Amino acid sequence: MSKESNKESILKAAYADLNKFGQSGEYEKALKAANRILGVASDEEKALHCKVVCLIQVSKFQEAYQFIEKNKLSHLVFERAYCEYRLNHPEKALKTIESVGLNNLSPGLKELYAQVLYRLERYSDCFDSYREIIKNTHDDYDDERKTNLSAVIANLSGESKRDLPNLEEDSYELCFNAACALSNKGNFNEAEKKLKVCEKMCRESLEDDGMSEEEMQDEIAVIRVQLAYCLQMQGKSKEAAAIYAEVLKNKPNDVALVAVASNNSVVFNKDQNMFDSKKKMRAAMSDSCEHKLTNKQKKAIMLNNCLLALYTNAAEQQQLVNKLIQTYPDAEFEAMLIKCSRLAKEKKYKEAVDILEKTAIADPEKAFACKFIIVQLQLLSGNRKAAVDVLLSLGESKYKPGVVSALVTLYLGLDNKQAASNILKEAVDWYKKSKNNSGDLSDMWRQAAEFHLRGGEAKTAAASLEELLKTNPKDMKVLAQLVIAYAQFNPKQAQDASKRLPALETLTTASEIDSLESANWMMNTKAAKKTGTKSDQSPGTPGTDLQKRKTKRKRKGKLPKNYNVDILPDPERWLPKYERTGYRRKRDRRTKDVIKGSQGMASGAADQFDMSKQHNLSKNSPATPAYQESTPGPRHQHRKGGQTKKKKGRH
Repeated sequence: MSKESNKESILKAAYADLNKFGQSGEYEKALKAANRILGVASDEEKALHCKVVCLIQVSKFQEAYQFIEKNKLSHLVFERAYCEYRLNHPEKALKTIESVGLNNLSPGLKELYAQVLYRLERYSDCFDSYREIIKNTHDDYDDERKTNLSAVIANLSGESKRDLPNLEEDSYELCFNAACALSNKGNFNEAEKKLKVCEKMCRESLEDDGMSEEEMQDEIAVIRVQLAYCLQMQGKSKEAAAIYAEVLKNKPNDVALVAVASNNSVVFNKDQNMFDSKKKMRAAMSDSCEHKLTNKQKKAIMLNNCLLALYTNAAEQQQLVNKLIQTYPDAEFEAMLIKCSRLAKEKKYKEAVDILEKTAIADPEKAFACKFIIVQLQLLSGNRKAAVDVLLSLGESKYKPGVVSALVTLYLGLDNKQAASNILKEAVDWYKKSKNNSGDLSDMWRQAAEFHLRGGEAKTAAASLEELLKTNPKDMKVLAQLVIAYAQFNPKQAQDASKRLPALETLTTASEIDSLESANWMMNTKAAKKTGTKSDQSPGTPGTDLQKRKTKRKRKGKLPKNYNVDILPDPERWLPKYERTGYRRKRDRRTKDVIKGSQGMASGAADQFDMSKQHNLSKNSPATPAYQESTPGPRHQHRKGGQTKKKKGRH
């Protein structure tokens, strides 16, 4: 047999094996068959293509990409772009696809192009691409494309102003993406409800597929974390923290999910439990999460890491802030705030204020926020006057209710009531002229009216009450206050306004008046209860006579038989005999003399330490404490080295 016929027989057998293993999905064996072919004919184009496909199917993307480059298989555009995409080089993959021309893309390249756009977070272009694919393609993968489109819509919600379609939620994936769209719009309450429905749908679907409980928990974990986020944004911290802890305890396989749950849990700790925060932040910043998270998520995690370094006074906090600015230039404002917080922590308020003032000049959009931070720093440094000046420099924004309230409080703190009154007058006049009634201003009108009424400025108070009455004409309390204000400077107007007040008969009924008149206002609760029990009984009740009999009379005190009115009683009559002045103590010969003090002590000092004369000390002597610990007697003291035996208790 010749070499040519031997080569053909080898190729024929190898191609047969390649076809058989390829159809059965045994790609490792198919790869060996392709290598046999290339061992005989290295330029066999079909075998080269099959080998690349087999390498991709067994997830050897780096080897497949190097094989394409080595053999210069430029016509395998889809395979090369797919390898670049799976090796986390979406920019290279996009260039490879665009080299063909967007109008000449095959169906497979169109699908890959949409996936690459999604990875690059170009959601608007991705939306257009998927909509075109769904419109022109009908096969078994329509549900997957629809799910991907809903994911794109969820990311566009809240950012894009374009009209987005509402897709049917006939699967738990579509329901989940719809809930994510609601949360991106800030509608966390509705998103929470939808996620609970989604969790139920997911559990039912997975149970039908015969999944184990452990596998179901891993799949449901994504829904649970999103639910916890919605609860967290609504202020339901305890519920959200419990869900995060439960998910992390189960150790899901998705590293991106672990990173998000860990980052969100750190937010609850704030400046407490630093060890737990550091541990979770390390999990959130793992290298394996680099290509799994979006830029928005990575930015939030890096920002939280900088805040954690600020709380822990870490030495590398400045390097972390610089890295944040370098990686995400749009986070420069947040980095500046962290720097100012560090300076304020070190009580370098002036340096922090200088940085904020420069930022306000350089970026007018951030100027409003910067000025409020400057106010806070001035108050921390105790400079109220400077804080007032900053608030007054806000222009027309100083008439906002919150700013007006802050100014009034600061003026009162500076004991400048006139300035507080003036700012309230200016705010009232400005709102009357501008007709800018956006929001509920009733609280501001009410506070202004009460302030001016207390200050004796009835006319200004009346103007505020008039504005308040316009918002709620049926508020009789405001109308009554307005009548009081009018009465101080315009009695006729007060009389006209008082006609609008309801009559007294309409406010109270006869039964209410009777109950008020019969109430015991001057008696305490116990006395009222006693009188109530007596009044409940009728005159013929047998218990009433007994109560009268039981009342005790006051009896006159008895005097001794030999009592003489003319002689004053002995003032020491209630003292014990041994404490009286005329008592003579019998000296016991067996006892020694009382110690009078040390040798050479003065007589006055000796009396002080004479225990027999303690009852004659003056009132200026120091009083003995009410309670003193008694020194234990000899029977209660233990000998040195002695051990007390402990009784064994019964179990």
